[in-house]
Amino acid sequence: MTLSARTASKRTREICALAPIIPVLVIEDADTARCLAEALVAGGLPALEVTLRTPAALEAIRVMSKVAGGHVGAGTLITPEDVRAAKAAGATFGVSPGATDALIAACEEEELPLLPGAATASEAMRLLERGYDMLKFFPAEASGGAAAVKAIGAPLPQIMFCPTGGVSPANARTYLDLPNVLCAGGSWVAPNDKVMSGDWSGIEAWAREAAKLGDVQ
Repeated sequence: MTLSARTASKRTREICALAPIIPVLVIEDADTARCLAEALVAGGLPALEVTLRTPAALEAIRVMSKVAGGHVGAGTLITPEDVRAAKAAGATFGVSPGATDALIAACEEEELPLLPGAATASEAMRLLERGYDMLKFFPAEASGGAAAVKAIGAPLPQIMFCPTGGVSPANARTYLDLPNVLCAGGSWVAPNDKVMSGDWSGIEAWAREAAKLGDVQ
């Protein structure tokens, strides 16, 4: 049994709608994973992206997937092997910087909802043609920022985006105010110094501030 593209996009839309910011996490020590997830979820950011950039990532996903109220995804999915490992570790969704046929097929086979990356109109159109209408816009700032997302939205209003890459407290609102942006990915809510020092209350406070970015002005 496989997961259809339309069902995958529906599920990723639901996850992206949970909070205005999806923390993008690079975890060096899996022993910090549970407390980190609990702090972020308590702060109002339940959708978490753990990037597969460190040896601790898969174990971190295993630990974080057991935290009540959290939705843990695996980021930086590049290969079908990444997809299978992420699903086995307990990831409930995947995120990729781009999209290939092999990667998409693996996600559908493993029934792992995918938030695929796109940075141009052509990339977005190819994914839309395949049935994906909830996309990651990456790298956001390097690809033109909020102005680029807005421009792509004019001819492709049926696509929603999660801009990631260079998003910060200073510019997040500019993205989130766009009608074709559902949420944004950001790493600032879990800075490495706070994680390594175990400042979970500080991270929860940062998460609460990030969650407020979704409030109507």
